[in-house]
Amino acid sequence: MRHLPNLICLFRIALVWPIVAALWVGRDSLALTLFVVAAVSDGLDGYLAKRFGWQSTLGKVLDPLADKLLLMAVFIESAWLGLAPWWLTAAAVARDVLIGLGAITFRMLFGPLRGRPTLPSKVNTFMQLGFLTGVMVRAATGWPPAEWLAAAAILTFCTTLVSGLDYVATFTRRAWSQPASLS
Repeated sequence: MRHLPNLICLFRIALVWPIVAALWVGRDSLALTLFVVAAVSDGLDGYLAKRFGWQSTLGKVLDPLADKLLLMAVFIESAWLGLAPWWLTAAAVARDVLIGLGAITFRMLFGPLRGRPTLPSKVNTFMQLGFLTGVMVRAATGWPPAEWLAAAAILTFCTTLVSGLDYVATFTRRAWSQPASLS
């Protein structure tokens, strides 16, 4: 049972391709259903890991990797299909690339990353999941109105920007507080 959160993360990663494929062929209801399952699994694996003390080093890598793969793939596919704006997709992808490069650089120069997702990051993940869910609900049902999604896109962009800047500030603050190990 201890590895259940990691198995759930792997399941979420495995759902990325079927979600993107369903969107591609216009099976919007199927894509939405699979995406909601993936989003719920994100909360479930975190809850189980914390509630039962099943956190692991692998889980600390798998969980954010699963989130990044899911969100980036669905953002890119949704933008490609004209369901989501490219400017928001570019911001979301750029944020994740920036965080990834920052983490790699920090690890190479200063050692292991010791940290947890920040509050702005959690809010941003929630907003991105919510926005993409709204996009897929609209593709499947015609609702919500385009104006609602446009407003949600602006809010999601703002949380993406704040979260990205927060990560830059956090990495910078940590780097300044310890010497480089350049080994």
